[in-house]
Amino acid sequence: MEENFRDSIGTITKEGKRAWIFPKKPSGRFYDYRKYVSYTLLIFLVVAPFVKINGHQFLMFNVLERRFNIFGLPFWPQDFHLVVVSMIIGVVFIALFTVAYGRIFCGWMCPQTIFLEMVFRRIEYWIDGDRGAQMRLAKAPWNREKIMKRTLKWTVFFIISFVIANIFLAYLIGSDKLIGYITDGPAAHISTMVPLLIFTAVFYFIFAWFREQVCIIACPYGRLQGVLLDNKSIVVAYDHKRGEAENGRKKFRKNEDREALGFGDCIDCFQCVNVCPTGIDIRNGTQLECVNCTACIDECDHIMDSIEKPRGLIRYASEDEITKKAKFRFTPRMKGYTAVLTVLIGILIGMLFLRNELEANVLRLPGQLYERKENNIISNVYTYKLMNKTTKDIEEVSFKLMSHKGEIKMVSQDRFTVPAEQLIGGTLFIEINSSALTGDKDKLKIGIYSGDELIETTVTQFLAPRSYN
Repeated sequence: MEENFRDSIGTITKEGKRAWIFPKKPSGRFYDYRKYVSYTLLIFLVVAPFVKINGHQFLMFNVLERRFNIFGLPFWPQDFHLVVVSMIIGVVFIALFTVAYGRIFCGWMCPQTIFLEMVFRRIEYWIDGDRGAQMRLAKAPWNREKIMKRTLKWTVFFIISFVIANIFLAYLIGSDKLIGYITDGPAAHISTMVPLLIFTAVFYFIFAWFREQVCIIACPYGRLQGVLLDNKSIVVAYDHKRGEAENGRKKFRKNEDREALGFGDCIDCFQCVNVCPTGIDIRNGTQLECVNCTACIDECDHIMDSIEKPRGLIRYASEDEITKKAKFRFTPRMKGYTAVLTVLIGILIGMLFLRNELEANVLRLPGQLYERKENNIISNVYTYKLMNKTTKDIEEVSFKLMSHKGEIKMVSQDRFTVPAEQLIGGTLFIEINSSALTGDKDKLKIGIYSGDELIETTVTQFLAPRSYN
C-alpha cells in the first residue's frame, strides 16, 4: 500500500501540472439508482421555475428585486429571518447526514456531480468512447477524426451550458420575464445577454475543463467532512481486513487457493481506481477527494462476481464495522445534531404560521419635530409603508390608536386598499392631547384594520415638548 497519497492531490502531477482523469464508464446497481435520482432532480431543476401555484413561480430567487418564491409562497425582504433559519437548518441537516452517512450528498444530490457525471460525461462517452478510447484520442495528433469529435463535443457542451445558464436565469428573474426576453430576441436585451454568456462560459469552463477540481479544490465540503466524520460514519469503504488478509493483495490466478496462501480477496486489478471520477485509490482509506459516488462499489462487485467471490469488498460501511464488526448505531453525537435540527425545524414552522400577511411600518418624518395646536393638542407627522404579502387585495384598510386617546388623520383617504403583493406608502398625522402623554417620547401602539378586523399592529414614537412631561 502506498503511503504518500495524503501528501499530494491525485489530479496534480509531480511537476505541478494537471493530471487529466479518464474514468471508466460506470455500470451496476448503484449507478442505476443514481441515474434515477439524478434524472428526477434534473427534471425538477428544469421544470420548477416554469411551474406556478396561484400565479406564483414555484421557486424563484430574485435577488435584484428582493423577491423570493419558495414552493409557491411569496417571501419578501421583511421575511429574511426565515431565510436565515432555513439556511441554518440546511447546514445542520448536511452536517447530520455527513456524520451518519459521509458525503452521500456529494455523490447523489450535488448539482455539480449530477451535471458532470450524468450529463457531460455521458455525452463524452457517446462521442469519444470509454476510458481507453478517450486516452488514445487525447494522445492522437490533430487529424480529421479528432477535430470532428472535439468540435462536436465542445459544441454540445456549449449548448448545454447555455441552456443551464438560461434555467438559472429563470430562477433569478422569473420564467415569464425570461420567456419575454427570448421572444423579443437577444438584440433587445443586450444588458441581460452579456451576463448570460458570461455564466455560460463559467458553466462550460467548469464542466468541460475544471470538472472534479471543483470538488477537490474549490468546494469546502471535502475539508468539512474531515472534521465531521468519525469511525462510526457510514462511508464508501474498502474492507482492508478481507482485501489484504495476512499477506496483502495478489493478482488473480485461476484455481489458486488464495486463502491458504494468506492473500486477501483484492486481486489488485485497479478497476476501482480506473472508474473513480476523482482519480483516487479507495483502498488507501477515506480521502477528501472521495465523493461517495459508489462507482468503485459497482466495479468491485463486477470483479468479485467474475472470480466467484462474495460482493462487498468495497461497500457502504463504517471503519468500526470493518475492524470491529460493529453494527451501525445512532451515536450521542448524531442524537445531538438531530435534536438541534428538530428544534430549528419547529422554530421555522412556528415562524411560518405566525408570519404576518401585512407588514406595517410607521415612522416619524425625518427632520420634523412636533406641532402645537389649539386645546393643548400635540401633532406629529409620520410616513407609513404597508407590504401586502398575500395574493389577494386587502381592502378597507385603516389606522387606529390603541395605546393612547387621540386621532389619526390621513393625508389621503381614511380607508384604502393595499393591492396583492404590493408595497404602498403615504403620510399621516397623529394628534394627541398633552394630558394623555407621559413624557416627551411616548411609545404609541397603532392598529391596522381591514374593515373591523385587526390584522396587524406596529409601534412608533411620539414627540412632545418637555414642559408637558
